[in-house]
Amino acid sequence: MYSWSLYNGLVKASENIDGQWAQVQTQYQRRFDLIPNLVNSVKGIMNQEKEVFSALAEARTRYAGAVNVDDKVKAANDVESSLGRLLVIMENYPQLRSSETVLTLMAQLEGTENRISVERSRFNDVVKVYNTKIKRFPANVFSSVYGFDEKFYFESQSGADEVPGVNL
Repeated sequence: MYSWSLYNGLVKASENIDGQWAQVQTQYQRRFDLIPNLVNSVKGIMNQEKEVFSALAEARTRYAGAVNVDDKVKAANDVESSLGRLLVIMENYPQLRSSETVLTLMAQLEGTENRISVERSRFNDVVKVYNTKIKRFPANVFSSVYGFDEKFYFESQSGADEVPGVNL
């Protein structure tokens, strides 16, 4: 009876991780849906920053084609880096900030970035609960038999704490 209960608890914890990762991906998708609108709005005002727009589009494409969490995290971090450069550009061009469309899209994007941060934190919380369950005795004996392996936390790529530079 204990084995049955333990197995079901591990399945539930594993499913919670998958569900929470889906929430992270939902927020990433929201971000990626907003990016083309923002890019098109900004492109209408300035054309010389094609490199930033290309980097955003390329990172977005890499995310869509990623097959595992690590690849998705790397692509998402590339998007964040490109968005940081775009924000610096916007600060240097007051006419961009005065565009109502750009302001609205930037506000939505900032809200999405906050949502992503919250969902990442929640993802790491459910991973912690799961990993703790499979490492505690006697669950650690059964978890390896049943094939419940340790899950990895969402971690930022190295250099994510550095401010992106923009060379105009």
